[in-house]
Amino acid sequence: MTIKKILLFIGMVATAPVCAQTTGMSADTLGGTKTVRTPTMVSPTLYARAPLLALGLLVRGQDAHYRDLRHAPLDERHGYAGNGMQLLPALVLVGLKTAGVESRSTWTQLAVAGAASTLVMASATEGLKRTTRVTRPDGSDRHSFPSGHTATAFMTATMLTHEYGYHSPWVGVGAYTLATATGLLRVSGHKHWLSDVFTGASIGMFSAEIGYWVASRVLGRAQGDAHSDPQTYNRDARPSFAALYVGANIPLSAYALDAQATMRTSAGSSVGAEGAYFFSPYVGVGGRVTLTNTAVITQHTQAEDDRLDALSASAGAYLSYPLTGRWLLGSKLLGGYTHYSALSLSHHALPARGGLNVGTGLSIAYRMQPHSAARLFVDYTLQPALSRQGDSHLHTLAAGLSLAVLL
Repeated sequence: MTIKKILLFIGMVATAPVCAQTTGMSADTLGGTKTVRTPTMVSPTLYARAPLLALGLLVRGQDAHYRDLRHAPLDERHGYAGNGMQLLPALVLVGLKTAGVESRSTWTQLAVAGAASTLVMASATEGLKRTTRVTRPDGSDRHSFPSGHTATAFMTATMLTHEYGYHSPWVGVGAYTLATATGLLRVSGHKHWLSDVFTGASIGMFSAEIGYWVASRVLGRAQGDAHSDPQTYNRDARPSFAALYVGANIPLSAYALDAQATMRTSAGSSVGAEGAYFFSPYVGVGGRVTLTNTAVITQHTQAEDDRLDALSASAGAYLSYPLTGRWLLGSKLLGGYTHYSALSLSHHALPARGGLNVGTGLSIAYRMQPHSAARLFVDYTLQPALSRQGDSHLHTLAAGLSLAVLL
């Protein structure tokens, strides 16, 4: 995709309607100063679209690593699973509404918001597909960028969170977990690049916000929107959390298997869980468990059938600095253990082994609601060597999105 087309897409996003606000009395507190914010666009997940879009454009430079795997055996079942999973948040939403569980919108308001959201999402994804004409990883067509399945999944997840997220923060975590799994399955099924998925997620969330904005203009504010009135966000609150961890691995270098052979890794994915308990607004302790799946390339160009699986557990210090009542800057210093599964390569058979790891990272978190937050992170981990004959430690850099419940 050319720079001109990227700038055109950014311009489309930047010039779309944003949250208009009026000022007066409020319980929303930023550093002790009280202000009123009456949003015309309902959900604060709107702010997450810009980091996701930036992440999509960032990892676009790593898509070439997936092209090396074009001739590797494909697991088509992953792609088919992603086909069905994209609509699961919508089915849950309709099921809860049909069962009579209280939501923020009436059926009419929900129908108008859904229709407007779908129109915006379909127009954006189809317009970009026909403009950019990016070839899919499996070479089937040139409609890869962005991922329409991921856009649909994140659009319906945002709607489910908007309608029922006030009941429990776990509603949002569950909804976005399904949406994230949809994108990962499309990547593992070789239907999309990583950049397709991240950009599709941004479009889906943004489309849902536009849909609810249109519904409020056509039908007026939903009666249940009282649930989304501004609430107090205490800057001095302790940011203890439990989170779903989903990241894209960015390759850093090549590694020695022994004195003669080397390998490199392609972009992969990491999923897991992370949590921390804070003693104050600034310092806490916690840990992270992740499962990483990465493709292996040997002899510079040969994509191996087997993939490198690593299970890592680490713990240590977590740091946080509240920039405002809603925006938090975070860091950490962790140490732990990594276990590699046995790896069968064309010219090498590496047994399972493990070793110590050490890592750090940076994150920026936005509190969407008093008890839920979205975190954009970049984590670096120094992993043990893959074999006893090789002395090269693995350097891994993971960038991604973490959906957290604030405890």
